[in-house]
Amino acid sequence: MKRFRVLLSFISPYKWFAGQNILFNILAAIFSLFTFSLISPFLQILFGVVPETPHPGGFEFSKDWFTEMLNYYINFYIDKIGPGAALVGVCLLVITASLFRNVFVFAANNALAYLRSGTVRDMRKQLYDKVLRLPVSYFTESRKGDVLTRISNDVEEIQVSVMGSLIMLLRDPVTIIIFLVFLFVTSYKLTLFSLILMPLSGWVIGRIGRNLRSKSFMGQENLGKLLSVVEETLGGLRIIKAFNAEEKMKKHFSGINEFFTKIYRRVIRKRYLASPLSEFLSTIALMVVMYFGSVVVLRGSPEMTPDQLIVFLVVFSQIIPPAKNITTSYFNVQKGMASLERIEYILDAEEKITEKEDAIPVKSFERMIKYDNVSFAYNRDLVLKDISFTVDKGQTVAIVGKSGSGKSTLVDLLPRFMDVDKGSISIDGVDIRDIKLKDLRGIMGIVSQNPILFNDNFRNNIAFGSDNNSQEDIERAARVANAHEFIMETPEGYDYNVGEGGNKLSGGQRQRISIARAVHANPPILILDEATSALDTESERLVQDAIEKLMLNRTSIVIAHRLSTVQRADRIIVIDEGRIVEQGSHSELLSKKDGLYTRLHNMQMMEPNSANPENSG
Repeated sequence: MKRFRVLLSFISPYKWFAGQNILFNILAAIFSLFTFSLISPFLQILFGVVPETPHPGGFEFSKDWFTEMLNYYINFYIDKIGPGAALVGVCLLVITASLFRNVFVFAANNALAYLRSGTVRDMRKQLYDKVLRLPVSYFTESRKGDVLTRISNDVEEIQVSVMGSLIMLLRDPVTIIIFLVFLFVTSYKLTLFSLILMPLSGWVIGRIGRNLRSKSFMGQENLGKLLSVVEETLGGLRIIKAFNAEEKMKKHFSGINEFFTKIYRRVIRKRYLASPLSEFLSTIALMVVMYFGSVVVLRGSPEMTPDQLIVFLVVFSQIIPPAKNITTSYFNVQKGMASLERIEYILDAEEKITEKEDAIPVKSFERMIKYDNVSFAYNRDLVLKDISFTVDKGQTVAIVGKSGSGKSTLVDLLPRFMDVDKGSISIDGVDIRDIKLKDLRGIMGIVSQNPILFNDNFRNNIAFGSDNNSQEDIERAARVANAHEFIMETPEGYDYNVGEGGNKLSGGQRQRISIARAVHANPPILILDEATSALDTESERLVQDAIEKLMLNRTSIVIAHRLSTVQRADRIIVIDEGRIVEQGSHSELLSKKDGLYTRLHNMQMMEPNSANPENSG
């Protein structure tokens, strides 16, 4: 029930279209019923058994009055224009009624098209917006491939299974109710008898569809794993080939693919069983009704004539397709509910990084950044423990330590990619949790170890997130980052597309575009996370030169593995296992002969070219 409420929340903005659909379906069902009700007078004229009927008098809301009035007008027109012309008249009435019916069917489906497309669009938009609001830590715990599956395949499953069934759920119950009213008026006894058979059919079908949702959920989960493997393969293709691991990856993918195929086959098998099973049960019901109706007619009962029995059976047979459609819809909805459950998982995910209603706007950085007894844990694994330090305006503070010591986590807390579990971080005396998120991140620029570029041109990558797109400012930022020359060497200059993730560029070029983006944003606080760790000597020189230009007149927090890049920092903070173990200038730390910084420095001095990059912690 809760998931239906979730679905209704998406549908509610389009309730006007749902109302139109129901209205047009009612009109279409009425004209359809009118078409079938003309079978009786057609047969009466054809076989010459139209009873002589006087005018029934004033209007009465009863079956007898309508029957007598219809027979009176049939007699009237037969006497006036003859049986042949009367048959033509009945045929024209049927054609006219069919025309109106199909016009209303189209109008109903057209209204549903607006509802269906709008609902799915809003669903995707809400999911994407939610992904942008979720903390970075959420995606360290969730597979990206699984998230992609939920946004793409699961939404499409709802579009096909649930939204595709709306046309039947909104139309067919209306058709069944209107037709049942007609059948009750024709013969309530025979109608009640026929309805006894319906619950039996529903029970059999319900038994089969009961575990369809769980199987569908399991199938979508495994599809997420499948896409995660594909994503990892595309991202690590060079490593896979370098280590001759193609067969290993083939077996890994094949195992998940085979398991997914088995689940999918069971789901589809149950889904395909719905239509033939419901059709078989409906045929049994129709034959039983036909037999007992025929017995009533053969006994000469005045309750039902042969032509009325034929009309009854025709109308009853028209209830079977919508009843079968509702059964199919039930199976489809059960399958779609599994996808809705997976989508709901993202929509209901806790937004740990929230902005207070009375958040303080901040447009500048004036004095100091302060970490005060900060602790942070991923799940229950404590990564940072009671970290305290300050960064004054204009200072460059370096964070160093062994891999996995918590350096990157420490700086990720400053722009609130995650929130501290204990303690606080403040800027100019204001807790960052009290500052507007957009303003907080607006005073910071980040250059990471792995530069993130988008599948767009140089211009848009440099001006990313900025309202200032002037060519002059973009070129100025590129020159500061030592990127202008190689940009102009490309065929289209600043309009050249860098490819997905910047794959048309070298590592050093990608990093310089990332620096140009930070220069263009012109933030007072700069975060550099291992910005030169994975570059060759020539690229490192160009990037380091660009970084030094970038850091001029800015407050900088620098994470570095190569200690040679942080020797000129105002203060170096050494972290080990999530704690600050040393801090001071380069010379002060080297004076501690048994200190961790000294050991790290001596180890790097012994490395060839002092350049053995290592991932940050």
